[in-house]
Amino acid sequence: MHYWLMKSEPAEVSVDDALAAPESTVPWTGVRNYQARNFMRDQMRIDDGVLFYHSSCAEPGIVGIARVASTPYPDPTQFDPGSPYHDPASKAEAPRWMLVDVQVLRKTRNLTLPELRADPDLQDLLVLKKGNRLSITPVEPVHWRRILKKLDAGS
Repeated sequence: MHYWLMKSEPAEVSVDDALAAPESTVPWTGVRNYQARNFMRDQMRIDDGVLFYHSSCAEPGIVGIARVASTPYPDPTQFDPGSPYHDPASKAEAPRWMLVDVQVLRKTRNLTLPELRADPDLQDLLVLKKGNRLSITPVEPVHWRRILKKLDAGS
């Protein structure tokens, strides 16, 4: 089993939007970074753990616990000329961009970026590394357990 931190802008898809979706599941559309795409395509498996992270908002942070709910499949937004994620170079017979479905299991309090940075046990968490702007990053099991403990303790 692997663990992941997946960023979403709440104006695009928030944890509440995901919870309101059928079976609390949303397709993780719009990823247009090859490394993040490769994580979904090559490494994610059904039931992998996901930290649902709100980015590009007033208080970025972890706002939910989720799981990978599907195997990878082509992101349909790449073929939609009306989508901001349209990629005219991507072809149906050879899609460039993939996605997985993500199912939110529970909403949490917002475990903010400053709180994450303040915990010495999380200093190696990739989202905290200077210059890391990936929308999907792997999470070490030790970090996963620490974050769940912080969320369950409310501290």
